[in-house]
Amino acid sequence: MPDVGDLVTARLTVDPADGTTNALLLVTRPDGTTVLPVVTGADGGATWTAPVTYTLAGLWRLTWTVTGTGAGVEHETVSVAPAPGPTAGVRVYATTTDLANYLRAAPPVDSEQLLEAASRMLDARVLRWCRYEVDTGGLPANPSVAAAIGRAVCAQVAWWDDVGDSRGAAGVGYGSVSIGSVNLGRSVTGVSGDDSAARQIAPQVWDELQDAALHDVLTIGGLSSGVCW
Repeated sequence: MPDVGDLVTARLTVDPADGTTNALLLVTRPDGTTVLPVVTGADGGATWTAPVTYTLAGLWRLTWTVTGTGAGVEHETVSVAPAPGPTAGVRVYATTTDLANYLRAAPPVDSEQLLEAASRMLDARVLRWCRYEVDTGGLPANPSVAAAIGRAVCAQVAWWDDVGDSRGAAGVGYGSVSIGSVNLGRSVTGVSGDDSAARQIAPQVWDELQDAALHDVLTIGGLSSGVCW
């Protein structure tokens, strides 16, 4: 599977073919725009090639139209992956170095995606309730808070590794969890992806956010970080 930025040579073989054979390539990008790359013929019209640069992630359609001997139309769909690396504009609270140090082991090869997913999850389900100073990029301004949230994100990634699931594909119900004065509960009947262990907040996340060093710099609803939820 190609990645965004890859330059490939699209190739078509025509049989039968002769001097009357000609080929045209229409490339349709995922956003619906099209391009006609320069096509080169060889082997007496039997082989046709064209350079294609994949500039967007998604599904690309390559349509070859052959005229003359061997006339016909051939379609090819190519799935293009995003360029490796974090998604632009997404807050990620920990680096792969942070994760390696937290795990005390080499991080998984998909660490960037996991750290991004964990950051999104904690943003939506934990950090939205927490109050702390942020910089212009929305990241914690206080070094102690930044370090604690980074460790919390790493803890979530480590939890996913422990349960063997980071997407909630394995539906595993749980009973109830208490964080301070808040009780969370789910029925174990009719288990869905949202009930899986992967969708739970890792217990270690709460340990990191309740660090004594965060007193008065990380709060929730006017309360201390000791009951952050």
